[in-house]
Amino acid sequence: QVQLVESGGGLVQPGGSLRLSCTASRNIFSIDVMGWHRQAPGKQREWVATITGRSSTVYQDSVKGRFTISRDNVKNTMYLQMNGLKPEDTADYYCYAVTSEGKYWGQGTQVTVSS
Repeated sequence: QVQLVESGGGLVQPGGSLRLSCTASRNIFSIDVMGWHRQAPGKQREWVATITGRSSTVYQDSVKGRFTISRDNVKNTMYLQMNGLKPEDTADYYCYAVTSEGKYWGQGTQVTVSS
């Protein structure tokens, strides 16, 4: 079992940047798949990005070139660097981890992009 805690959300102007963090309650070295989803107001939750244990990454088309997912196995933390933020990126962002025991989610962190 693993608990995940997100942080780093907030209010930012269009074009600005934020870095989200997802800290796990245990060593993530053995967790092969981690990633981020988001849920905008009134919309369904959607996948944003995934990173594997070998740091292979995949992104949703709308965030390619603007968002970067990474992980630090020493700090047990995954990150989502978000640059060039747009109002349509406004959402609650959730990290997840897939282990042999199941899929785990954090509680979410809110990102608001507005002038």
